[in-house]
Amino acid sequence: MGKRKPMPSAAARGSKNQPKRPKSAKQGAELPEENPQLSEHDDAEILDTESGAAGTVQLDKKANGSFQGTAQSDEDDMEDEYDAPSGDAPGDTINNGNDCFDETETSRSFHRHVSHIMTNEEVKALMKKNYKFKWEMPAVDIPRSKWVGTGEKVQEACDDHLRDVKVKLRDHWQRTLSDHLNSRMSFFSLCNSYRDIMHCNKKPFYLKSNGPDSSTMDAYLMHALNHVHRTRDVVIRNDAKLRNDTDRDISDDKTYLDQGFTRPKVLFLLPLKSFARRIVKRLIQLSPLPQKDSAMGQFKKEFGESDDEGIPEHSTKPADFDLLFAGDIDDHFLFGVKLTKKSIKLYSNFYSSDIIVASPLALKRKIDGGEHGKEKDFDFLSSIEIVVVDHADVISMQNWEHLEAVFEQLNQLPTKELGTNVMRIRPWYLDQHAQYYRQTILLSSYLTPEINALFNGLCLNYEGKIKMVTEYAGVVPKIQLEVRQVYERFDASSIAEADDARFDYFCNKVYPKIQDLDEGGLLLFVSSYFEYIRISNFLKFKEASFCRIGEATSQQDISRSRLWFFEGKKKILLYSERSHFYHRYKIRGTKHLLIYSLPGRKEFYPELVNMLGESENRKCNVLFSRLDLLKKHSFHGVCDP
Repeated sequence: MGKRKPMPSAAARGSKNQPKRPKSAKQGAELPEENPQLSEHDDAEILDTESGAAGTVQLDKKANGSFQGTAQSDEDDMEDEYDAPSGDAPGDTINNGNDCFDETETSRSFHRHVSHIMTNEEVKALMKKNYKFKWEMPAVDIPRSKWVGTGEKVQEACDDHLRDVKVKLRDHWQRTLSDHLNSRMSFFSLCNSYRDIMHCNKKPFYLKSNGPDSSTMDAYLMHALNHVHRTRDVVIRNDAKLRNDTDRDISDDKTYLDQGFTRPKVLFLLPLKSFARRIVKRLIQLSPLPQKDSAMGQFKKEFGESDDEGIPEHSTKPADFDLLFAGDIDDHFLFGVKLTKKSIKLYSNFYSSDIIVASPLALKRKIDGGEHGKEKDFDFLSSIEIVVVDHADVISMQNWEHLEAVFEQLNQLPTKELGTNVMRIRPWYLDQHAQYYRQTILLSSYLTPEINALFNGLCLNYEGKIKMVTEYAGVVPKIQLEVRQVYERFDASSIAEADDARFDYFCNKVYPKIQDLDEGGLLLFVSSYFEYIRISNFLKFKEASFCRIGEATSQQDISRSRLWFFEGKKKILLYSERSHFYHRYKIRGTKHLLIYSLPGRKEFYPELVNMLGESENRKCNVLFSRLDLLKKHSFHGVCDP
């Protein structure tokens, strides 16, 4: 279990010191779930196998003369899946007006998405990344926000969207979610359009001012479950046909183009183990699979049991801080989830899994070959069709480069022979167009330039894009003091030159004024680790009287620096945003606040300014350029640019 103190791992900061890889789970005692509303599904089956092993895909000789990998054909689960591919009665139907939609067929949105074959002209148009957001629609239950998108306008949420959902899933959700189902349909309808989505006004679970809101999480889990079931149904149905007709020639039959290179189709990327526990727990609750066994007990031991585990009774920290870092805060986890007809299995072999749950750090290490120079193995990412990055704002406080590295490895051609029947691989995989079919869902409580760049640069879904535009209320009213806030603008012609322009302005315009002041109490705040190192080296070179608190600073050095700054023994305290994120210190002795670069998390701005409360002559200066307008807008209450 992670410690209560929420320090980031060294590897998450880019250091060579790396935490130990989580051990494989073993079966444990059965424990009931906490949610009384979902008590009928509390004892979830999770059959345990070797954790994270990427073992070799076996080959079985088929009667029709072709080879097929068992990882996708489910030869290891014959007793589970060969009886009824869809899991529904043959006569199950979904009524849609006067039409009758046969449940044994693929859903309309799913079939439309995977059966489309892109032309070279379409590929060239996507590579230009010239996106035009032509339409808008209100964001239900999200104040001051709206959805905008490219292509044709998405239908607003309605009951008709359940036509694309398997009967057993639909019935289970109606029983489980009851009156809450309608609140999930708004975001589910967007997910079901298979477009890339950027939702950067998501209310995180740790902000409980108006009660926890899980509607967005439920919606994308429902979409993922439906996609996996639809994908598996097509494969299993075709497997059954080939067993019954061993002489069938499938070379010219497009209905048998039903697979990717590997089985995993959904990837959840999350920052902390406690977040992964929430996802898996809710995934099991939303799944109608009947058999659920005792291995959930061991999963709780490794990932935590309660949503509020580890929250101190009497805390001086903000409430959102205590909830955010409750439970296991380890940032290294990676495991597979396999769905069969009767069970959910955790820790399944990656190549036989349907869903991969991982942190960017753990997956990056897996891609690089692990800690001991193991052979690189990331072919299981070659056929990912849905990627969900939840709590992207928290990931940005770790190491964003890990996330970018993972995206660069998605949907690449496999490096090894995996045993998949080439005659059944969808043509857009063979054409190396899989990245244009991948749906990416980015979720964050606020928008950052890094999230925006990822959405615009690495999300190339041919279906189009949907993003949320928000009119921010601003956080300036949360400042409890009368403080004159002076914004000093410097010129930066491009993003590539912004860091150097900021540093030059500080060295030539700002620091000479600081040097001339006799009094201390200057809190110098920087938002990035690289700025922290750069300013620290500059102050050392100038032989300035300063101390510092960064994310890698030991607790002993932190206490010493805070004391020196409070007593006036050091005039300047260099303070990083990541350190504030992981500790939320109240720095006493602050008389002058200099924000070298605006914080990414908007709630930090009033917290920093309010640290001037003990000063009689309060000063606050902020350095910014036109490239910082995205952050500045969220502070002062302006729409997204």
